[in-house]
Amino acid sequence: METGLSSTATHTDLFGTLADGTAVHRWTLERAGTRVRVLTYGGVVQSVEVPGRDGVRAGVALGFPEPAAYETFSSPYFGALVGRYANRIAGASFDLDGRTHRITRNEGRNHLHGGARGFDKRVWDAREISGGVELSLVAEDGEEGFPGRLAVSAAYTLDEDGALRIAYRATTDAPTVLNLTNHTYWNLAGAGSGSAAGHTLRIAAGRITPVDAESLPTGEFLPVDGTRFDFRETRTVGVGYDHNFVLDEGARGPAAELCDPGSGRVLTITTTEPGMQLYTADHFDGQPYAPCDGIALETQHFPDSPNRPEFPSTVLRPGEEYASTTVYGFSVR
Repeated sequence: METGLSSTATHTDLFGTLADGTAVHRWTLERAGTRVRVLTYGGVVQSVEVPGRDGVRAGVALGFPEPAAYETFSSPYFGALVGRYANRIAGASFDLDGRTHRITRNEGRNHLHGGARGFDKRVWDAREISGGVELSLVAEDGEEGFPGRLAVSAAYTLDEDGALRIAYRATTDAPTVLNLTNHTYWNLAGAGSGSAAGHTLRIAAGRITPVDAESLPTGEFLPVDGTRFDFRETRTVGVGYDHNFVLDEGARGPAAELCDPGSGRVLTITTTEPGMQLYTADHFDGQPYAPCDGIALETQHFPDSPNRPEFPSTVLRPGEEYASTTVYGFSVR
């Protein structure tokens, strides 16, 4: 189906079916040299194709050509929309308004990325909007242990310059916690081209939230000065990162800039979120991708915020609207 709602060319087709026979559709958006494919399964960004310095377009997001692979390799969350709560919640529980909520344990004793059947494993409803596609779903009260019936949507659109914009919205009928992100792994040299550890990176963050042996935040705010976490000036990424960066408030320019020196491709990320998780995928085991074959830059609220009153609140109440936007811009140098 070709559309004419905007100068973004939009097409949808049947991507395939899940093991239970549920159909998965793919939406293709194209504008200003950028081509993005989004799946109704998990809100997955299946592919992003952008040109390099030589003008040749290549896929820079790690993904798969059929639904079965997303079901088989579900835990790395390739390209997925992650929720109801992205990142970790300690002890798989939190207190809200005097009541303790026990949620799914799916990483040892802790909760990770929405639980056993988070938003990344749901088939979303889809409708065409100007510039792209809007996905939506309803998470019922008690799903994965979270309170509140949550109505959530994510609009994927392309800006005039070919930037990918993801705008999240949500409302609830009871107090709950919410933290949404996109979990795309980027390799600007091209997906499947090898390690992305040679990319250069800049993050506008003067602090991180350090973690313990379970990758849970300690509650401290650690200045990056003199540490391997100081990406305020552009430098090579390296390996061994799975940490939340506290983005500088009021900083000029993008929150992060990732570059592949070989192809010249540059990814810039701007966001309304207060944090960004840098994950270099060191835990990939070669099936199907090797360690560091992609770099995730997850815009988010901080891990374990429901148990950390010193962190920005992730509480959403009836009558309020959750609204979050992240823009992924593409250029060459």
